[in-house]
Amino acid sequence: MDPIDRREFLRIGTAGLLATAAAPAGAAQTPPAIQRRAVLGKTGLRVPDIGFGSSRLDGDEALVQHALARGITYFDTAESYTDGASETTLGRALRGRRDEVIVATKTSCGAATTRQQLMQALEGSLRRLQTDRVEIYFNHAVNDRARLRNDEWSEFAARARKDGKIRFTGMSGHGGRLVECLDHALDDQLVDVVLVAYNFGQDPAFHERFTRSFDFVAMQPDLPRVLRKARAQGVGVVAMKTLRGAKLNDMRPFEAGGATFAQAALRWVLASALADALIVTMSSTDAIDEYLGASGWTRSARADSALLARYESRNGNSQCRYGCSGCAGACPAGAPIADLLRARMYAEDYGDAKLARAALAGAGSRATACLTCSDAQCLNACPHGLPIAELALRAARLA
Repeated sequence: MDPIDRREFLRIGTAGLLATAAAPAGAAQTPPAIQRRAVLGKTGLRVPDIGFGSSRLDGDEALVQHALARGITYFDTAESYTDGASETTLGRALRGRRDEVIVATKTSCGAATTRQQLMQALEGSLRRLQTDRVEIYFNHAVNDRARLRNDEWSEFAARARKDGKIRFTGMSGHGGRLVECLDHALDDQLVDVVLVAYNFGQDPAFHERFTRSFDFVAMQPDLPRVLRKARAQGVGVVAMKTLRGAKLNDMRPFEAGGATFAQAALRWVLASALADALIVTMSSTDAIDEYLGASGWTRSARADSALLARYESRNGNSQCRYGCSGCAGACPAGAPIADLLRARMYAEDYGDAKLARAALAGAGSRATACLTCSDAQCLNACPHGLPIAELALRAARLA
């Protein structure tokens, strides 16, 4: 592998980059920390380049305190994360530190949701977070323009701003209609911030350069255009889903020189200049310290491309592409194929069976349809050639 880029290494210092590098017994190491902060669009909010994703946070206040000690001051959560425990944990952990941090949370505003329902959801989040306001309130997981046409959201947001309960609003999304929803939100000036799935696996240039032989197709090739549009309008952009599936356990043998796959993936996002900052799910102190090895980087290290390409070649045949809906409706029994494949990722790649079962909870009996399937009509439904029947069956056994 090529050595880490020396000029970039010297620019940001050793603290973050070598967070996970092996050190001789007894040798002192500088704790990794946030190396760079950015202003989030026109909001004026100054956020660390790597923020705390809390989708799996459930009671571990010490983890939040560890992140704070490392300079992480942007915390992203949602009312639905771990059935509200994520917000509750953050509320407890941030007591006495609230003025030092930026908190973003989310709720789902549907096409028929009322402003009263939205205010009720916000007040529930504020109670759990033990605060009187959040800096950013997102319309969660938007994949339908009808949800953005609901004027109740605007009426609610105006009232919540006036009451000081929120400062800025936005939308989050990672579905197949993300680009058209972003275009709509930007054209109608509906958002101050957007939270979008963005990683090296969604970049057409990455696929053209490094994965030609794997026959992979980048999803949402128009996403860079709409992110540039957001930046030009002064809308803050935060990237999520930055690890492209987060399967780390099979990459360690190929990592060297203190650089890891996770750091390479995060550096790719930061180097793209299409996002002000990123969030990544943080579930352990070791993971936090590893991720902070990418903080401060504004371009990729020379070894990163090969590492990312190797990851894609090893894992691309088992992971869904964000924004793809090619398998929708392929199961005659109505099994939610995309949810099943996402549950498989949670269970096998994340090692989180509880999160996997939660992903299947809404499907009811449809989640187990694969267990008795005999015709496997889904076999050729994936445009990327994923073995749907095999992957979905592994997930169905969790339900």
